[in-house]
Amino acid sequence: MALRTHDGETARPEKGRGATINPEGRFETVRRETVDDGWSPDDASEDPPQRLRTHVTIETARSILSRNDSPDVPFTYSINPYRGCEHGCIYCFARPTHAYLELSPGIDFETRLFAKVNAAALLRRELARPGHKVESIALGANTDPYQPIEREYRITRQVLEVLEACRHPVGIVTKNALVLRDLDLLTAMAQRRLVRVFISITTLDHDIARRMEPRASSPARRLEALQALSAAGVPCGVMVAPVIPFLTDDGLERVLDAAVAAGASTAGYVLLRLPYEIKDLFKDWLAHHYPLKAGHVMSRVRQMRDGKEYDAAFGSRMRGHGMFADLLEQRFEQACRRLGLDRERRSGLDVTQFRPPSPEGQLALF
Repeated sequence: MALRTHDGETARPEKGRGATINPEGRFETVRRETVDDGWSPDDASEDPPQRLRTHVTIETARSILSRNDSPDVPFTYSINPYRGCEHGCIYCFARPTHAYLELSPGIDFETRLFAKVNAAALLRRELARPGHKVESIALGANTDPYQPIEREYRITRQVLEVLEACRHPVGIVTKNALVLRDLDLLTAMAQRRLVRVFISITTLDHDIARRMEPRASSPARRLEALQALSAAGVPCGVMVAPVIPFLTDDGLERVLDAAVAAGASTAGYVLLRLPYEIKDLFKDWLAHHYPLKAGHVMSRVRQMRDGKEYDAAFGSRMRGHGMFADLLEQRFEQACRRLGLDRERRSGLDVTQFRPPSPEGQLALF
């Protein structure tokens, strides 16, 4: 199966990349298409496909705290150190944001990344404002703060250093065992009840995870990270997200069982969401990797979304509607009761210890 890149060139789906197509974003007016004009000799050997490499652009952001007004998520402010995500999860609800950059939510989203190198400085400035309201900040609400390029850029670590120095609470969601690199900071913050880490585990099936989340840590490594964090005294939870009908939904209880055995005390789940371009990306991915299941998966998605492929309404977009959505919720609740898991995902973090950062520059003279 051929893969069209954003500049019109063709490639092939390759190991380590999630999307199988690279469509233009919804705001673009030009569509590019590869056409065989018949000039290539019949006996000409096809050029070997070029390997898709990751390109990182240094971004000087103007702000770093994003405000959330949705009643579906338990936080007001979030920090995303990166735009785009190298993990390449085909279902990622953040993919459509690349359209605002005139890039594709497909392959571009996982290969053309932006690193907010001034994130820590911006955060320090935000926290120094007199009117700052202290409540837990979500780190990784959009793209993963511990995606592979964090090894080099260390922006997430710099952000955590600011939060730790100011004794500001934070919640982290990640699919990468790289979070263990910052165990020193996380342990110190946990001792003051300033941090909670959620490890996102979609499935325990290695083959499905390899195709669906190609550059995220394997399910086994995520469980190991959960165990190491818990052993170090860092409060941990598991997010089974997203739950995909006919593909991962049958493993819901197994994920929860394994997470509790590794030390998770809190759990949550989210039903598959397919807003904007993700619908076509996901359907093409299904056709490529699971053609015999594709029709069943999408039929059940529509049954859980009032006949649509996506429902954006608050209150239902995370859980769905109908008999099958209700059954999934009941299974989750029963498993949580059996395992003693907290389903409310209350932060339980301390907001009373906050110390604003020292003024910088000329303000420090006054």
